[in-house]
Amino acid sequence: MIDRERLHRDGYVLLRGEIPADWLDDLRRAFDAGVRPSEHWPVPRGPGWRHALLDLDPTVQAVCRLPRLLAAVGALIGERYFLSQVEGREPLPGGGHQGLHRDLSAQRPGDTVNALAYFDDYGPDNGATRLVPGSHRPTPHALALSADDESRSLQLAGSAGDILVFDADLVHAGSLNPGSLRRRSALIGYFAESNYASHLKTVGLRSIRMDTSERFEP
Repeated sequence: MIDRERLHRDGYVLLRGEIPADWLDDLRRAFDAGVRPSEHWPVPRGPGWRHALLDLDPTVQAVCRLPRLLAAVGALIGERYFLSQVEGREPLPGGGHQGLHRDLSAQRPGDTVNALAYFDDYGPDNGATRLVPGSHRPTPHALALSADDESRSLQLAGSAGDILVFDADLVHAGSLNPGSLRRRSALIGYFAESNYASHLKTVGLRSIRMDTSERFEP
């Protein structure tokens, strides 16, 4: 059961053990098979990360449709929505650090939700995500958070099979992977149906190959 009040207050939920354990080996194999160097993407990827094409893999597609994941996404978006994108990401040893930022809604607050599905255990030792709870709806008089202000950030830790679901306006960031431990994940994007026309204009630039016509009800 999703605690909707807490989800809207914090702007995120961490679904522990959501991915069936017997899917994980297939997901890791799909990630490794889908890795493409930066120059092979329509828009070159930044340094410090490994990126993988995942959106046609059937197990990855099943992850994107897990019931509690869809329930959390629907609760945040609050209207009919679609699966817009899924891409593999992994911080390389010595890479992965990002300043705190928002991915930003496309048209209205709450119309874009992201999810990170973890294929490996994650924590400070391999560049786990940082976030600032409750930062997705700042009050009019709230002080702006700078990319270097870590005073309110929380670094997550957990196990392979967890899924982080968060409002795109939540302040968050990737972290430095200080060692050689792997941290493979799928970054999944969901949009309100009203964003579909603009989504279609950029599918090539974002290397989206999957069918995005399916609709989900909140």
